Amino acid sequence: MSSSAPAKKPVVIYGVTGYTGRLVAEYLREYRVPFIAAGRDAKRIKEVLDKVPGIETAEYEIVEVEHTVAALTKLFSGAKVVCNMVGPFMKFGPEAVEASLAAGCHYTDTNGEQNWMMHAEETWGAKFAAKNLLLSPGVAQMYTTGEIAANICLEQPGLDTLDILVLWKGFPTYASTQTIFSILTANFYYLEQNKYVQWSPTAKSEVIVPGQHETAMALPWGGTAHPVWFKNDPRVANCKAQGGVFARPVMEGVVQITGVVEDQIKKMPKAEQEKALSDMAASLQAGMPPRENPRENTSVDSVHASGPLGRAHCVIHGICNYKQTGLLQAYLAYYLLQAPPKRVGFASGCQAFGHRELLGQLQAFGLVSAPQLTRNGVTVAA
Repeated sequence: MSSSAPAKKPVVIYGVTGYTGRLVAEYLREYRVPFIAAGRDAKRIKEVLDKVPGIETAEYEIVEVEHTVAALTKLFSGAKVVCNMVGPFMKFGPEAVEASLAAGCHYTDTNGEQNWMMHAEETWGAKFAAKNLLLSPGVAQMYTTGEIAANICLEQPGLDTLDILVLWKGFPTYASTQTIFSILTANFYYLEQNKYVQWSPTAKSEVIVPGQHETAMALPWGGTAHPVWFKNDPRVANCKAQGGVFARPVMEGVVQITGVVEDQIKKMPKAEQEKALSDMAASLQAGMPPRENPRENTSVDSVHASGPLGRAHCVIHGICNYKQTGLLQAYLAYYLLQAPPKRVGFASGCQAFGHRELLGQLQAFGLVSAPQLTRNGVTVAA
């Protein structure tokens, strides 16, 4: 009697040893989705997963893999969804995307690099669409929760301008800090009349924070994903997004470092730029932050939408932004194992799965409150 080999587990978390990767594993466990935990160091992966709450009830396996297209293609083949956590993505993302395409897998990541978003759309969007596969980079709290708020505003017809603000309490993880610094040498853009317009490298704003009297400092944060996602949305002509953390000293530090980048680092050869920025990022955040505390780690996503004769404002208060990211990644995988996305090729989380569906998941797990919505100055049910 012959025995067949066990089926490949359908989801691959690539880069599971990082802060967000372990949260994706945690929420895949809650959705009861089997997964492969992959990365460069199997021993380190085991150490990390052993600390994930309830991991003993999850169905998973650990795989050590080289960061090459060939090795990743072999690993991904037979799976259906790749959740990539290995950034900075402009530096390390191409191998994972190429391997996902070759293996016939849907691809998602948590990047915050606008230049990577543009590159991914231009390079692989049509190729993924031709295979009925989803290419959905940037599914994370700092982008997707604000995108949900924007789409709630856009349920009112006749609004074509989005002013997006994303703020949270906490400190970026090591990987997030590396990403933040890696994009400081890139150009970044907002959307004006359906065209990309470059931000000033040193742009910053004082912003009004819903629910408090103090203002906060916000930065374009590399342009964010929103202008890219809304570039080809017929409802939207203009989109600016800014964000950051509530801690003003941290934001002032980023502004100061941006000045150093402009004056000194941009003049260096590319390899020296990367090392200098990576060293600066590591000096700020070299370790793993503690697990998020919902009493301390909160988020605010605020979107003003306007048109010639209309206004809408949506605010979503949340907790634990990295948990929001982990949940969104896990839900996308859970969804894709059962149904095709609403859009294939390059698409945002909301475009591929629906903004109300994603909001429902965040609320079901207690990570965001009900949206606060006003239309033309009148509070309405969201």
